Amino acid sequence: MTRIKFCGLTRPCDIENANERMPEYIGFVFWPKSRRNVSPEQAAELKKHLSPGIKSVGVFVNESPEKIAALISAGTIDIAQLHGDEDNEYIQTLRRLTDAEIIKAFRIRSHADIAAAEKSAADHILLDSGMGTGSTFEWELLRGIQRPYFLAGGLDAVNVQEAVNFLRPFAVDVSSGIETDGHKDPAKMAAFVKAVRQYD
Repeated sequence: MTRIKFCGLTRPCDIENANERMPEYIGFVFWPKSRRNVSPEQAAELKKHLSPGIKSVGVFVNESPEKIAALISAGTIDIAQLHGDEDNEYIQTLRRLTDAEIIKAFRIRSHADIAAAEKSAADHILLDSGMGTGSTFEWELLRGIQRPYFLAGGLDAVNVQEAVNFLRPFAVDVSSGIETDGHKDPAKMAAFVKAVRQYD
């Protein structure tokens, strides 16, 4: 079964709609430069209303391991997703502070990027066209990849079934593809889940 992650949730109604659709994961972005950025306090309040069956993922860019571990310890997030320059040494440092799963994101432009992703010490890898670009990358590059991965970048209800059929990813990650005018759209969230679940 292909797992689903709704990323960049910011409002109580986003949580309500996620609870209705039951993706395996939702994401809170803790990066000030993102328009989807939330504070730790906002995320904690939103997490209170999240279904226990959905794991919350914190998205970070070059954040200190201590701050990430504190959010995990507080129960605000269940998983850390790293989108910056964090290397395997950073991941090992974070692991000394928390037992939570770690996702490391990689921007895919060439086979060399795939090779680097496969060597990551993270529990999971996420393959993207670049953080928040809303565009896909050349999926053909993923032919032959040996480890499971989250697929992100430009996915929506129209193309996600093709992606699942072509690539068989561990999970699909969507943000702008379920938005209208910069906000999460309940109809698009429902359509995305339906497209993935129908294939499964």
